[in-house]
Amino acid sequence: MHVYTTGQWVLLFFFYCLCGWVWESCYVSLCQRRWVNRGFLNGPLLPIYGSGAILILFATLPVENKLPLVWLFGMLAATALEYVTGAAMEKLFQVRYWDYSKHRFNLNGHICLSSSIAWGFFSILLVRCIHPPIARLLLRFPSFLVDPTALLATAAFTVDAVRSFQAAMDLREVLTKLTEENEDLRRLAKRAEVVSAFAEEDLRRFRAKTELDAALLKQRVESGLREEQALRTARKNRRMAVEEFRLQNRANAKLEILDAISEALERAKDRLESAADLTEDRLAERRADLCEALERVRDRRSAIRSRSNGAYRRSLRLLRANPSAMAKGFEEALDALRSLSDTADRK
Repeated sequence: MHVYTTGQWVLLFFFYCLCGWVWESCYVSLCQRRWVNRGFLNGPLLPIYGSGAILILFATLPVENKLPLVWLFGMLAATALEYVTGAAMEKLFQVRYWDYSKHRFNLNGHICLSSSIAWGFFSILLVRCIHPPIARLLLRFPSFLVDPTALLATAAFTVDAVRSFQAAMDLREVLTKLTEENEDLRRLAKRAEVVSAFAEEDLRRFRAKTELDAALLKQRVESGLREEQALRTARKNRRMAVEEFRLQNRANAKLEILDAISEALERAKDRLESAADLTEDRLAERRADLCEALERVRDRRSAIRSRSNGAYRRSLRLLRANPSAMAKGFEEALDALRSLSDTADRK
């Protein structure tokens, strides 16, 4: 077994990262019937493939002449890496970038028996067929260029990894804020409904105006013609134009809901002053309750109006690169984000 230098191991890592990206991007693109720049990073690298290949080589090269041990050690090493990576990323980013929950004999959805068996056979393929010619090519690479090349590649990788990490954190924050925002809108609408003592017809109209999903659907239909015009005038930057347009439309829909809630709360506050059947303490309590609700409406409206779309754009890139990503507890927000990107891709 050849003993590689640190620089050579680094070059091998990046080579297998690139191979993994080519494989995943081509496979997922065929499944999605559109180009998918696969992976966590912006560049053409998938670190889990590079890490897996290096770990498999470390574990199997000492026994490369014994195929059963190559299969066993490679399977165990790759499976351990896949589980630790998947669990760590879900814990950190609140998003599951791959999921085996629907496969038989899975462990927490991060690994499964069929995948582990495949890793074992891939280890044999790697050690016996793929790696030998790559190793020969690497050994012909001028030794004085190995470390500088590895250093430059590592620097570029680090910059990309930092930016991609920030994008993943943006996605977590966006999902959290969207979920909190939707829940807060529903709570405020219910609160306004309870304190307002509407007549039946008023209550029906209020519910229709403040139902989040219905409002968004109505807004999407009404904005269809304007969206087509925006697409025609922004063909060079079509996807960004569509995403920006739809993000603004969603914000406008939520602002309309907040306006309806605010109007209902203000009417309830005005009627409260003429309520003769309330004690002074009860009147003060109800007045404080309504003022607090109105303040929350103002805060939510201000947050929506001041929101930057930069984090949303980075989050959408991650979702396009990982079309099977899941986020437990944030399903509604994830579906809403994914619908923005999917619609843009179909245009």
